[in-house]
Amino acid sequence: MRVLLISLVRFYQKFISPGFLPHCRFYPTCSSYMITALKKHGPILGLVMGIARILRCNPFVKGGIDYVPDYFTIFRNRESERNG
Repeated sequence: MRVLLISLVRFYQKFISPGFLPHCRFYPTCSSYMITALKKHGPILGLVMGIARILRCNPFVKGGIDYVPDYFTIFRNRESERNG
């Protein structure tokens, strides 16, 4: 399942994303975040974390550095801001 989800995200990165203007408010990008979350936390928790990150990527959020934390959370990784 994890491999399938990562393949879908990679397909998006290669074929769909180039057709849009770059506008991710975070580093790493939301698709890279999703892949890392899937690898680190498995298909269910990683997918939930990735979707939560995509929902945070909007004009009402400041953006910035937000790495995948070592623990499961749907909230922004505050450690990234302090260490980055």
